[in-house]
Parts: sequence; C-alpha cells; structure tokens
Amino acid sequence: MSRRKLREHLFKLIYLTAFNSSEEMPEQAKLYLDGIEDLDEKDRAFLEQRWQAVSSKEKDIDDLLNSTARGWKTSRFGSCDLAILRVAVYEMKYDDTIPEGVAINEAVELAKQYGGSESPAFINGILGEIARS
Repeated sequence: MSRRKLREHLFKLIYLTAFNSSEEMPEQAKLYLDGIEDLDEKDRAFLEQRWQAVSSKEKDIDDLLNSTARGWKTSRFGSCDLAILRVAVYEMKYDDTIPEGVAINEAVELAKQYGGSESPAFINGILGEIARS
C-alpha cells in the first residue's frame, strides 16, 4: 500500500478518537483495520504502531497546536481538521523519515478531500507556522 494511502487510513483512525473513548478505541481500531481490503500484515502493523504513537503524543501535539493557532484552541477545531493536524504534526516532529514539506503537502491534500472549504488554508497556515518555528 502506498504511503499516501497509509496516511489516509491513519488519519481515519485518529479521526475515530473524536467519537470513541480511549477504552473503546482498541476495538474500534481493530474493526476499522479488519475492514480494509487487501491490508497485508506489514501495513497493518505499521498502522497499529503509528496510531498508538500519534495517540501517545496527542497531548504534546495539541499543546503545540494550541500555542500556534492564535485565538484558537484545539477544542474549537473541527474533528476532521484536528485529526489531519495531529497526523501531520506527528510526522513533522517525531518522524525523521518524512520531510516537513511532504507532511504539510499531504495534510493539505487530505484537507481538500475530507475537510471543509477553508480547511486546506487553515491547515497549511498552522503547519507552515510550526515549520518556521
């Protein structure tokens, strides 16, 4: 599976956390992953590991987002935008294998596909500010 498709599935897993408790999420993640056609074991393991890694850094990521988005707090972000931002910030700050520009571009592409009309600009602005800091 391509990196782009894996990122899209990771975004969807992170998005699920907005609607499920932390106790429910392991089962919800399993159900989601079980529903992906042609998901090989390597990609499944990658998605499980990455979902857990992003989730474990959620507080740090949200703190960074809160300090970057002037006049906005993550509690006011749309669930879709927040999930995209969490994945992108994780990639920018904790994954040395992904260049910042790629993480930003991929986040904007996800926002175009899944977010509202203002989501791409909003996400690009926040991630650009994080990249400059």
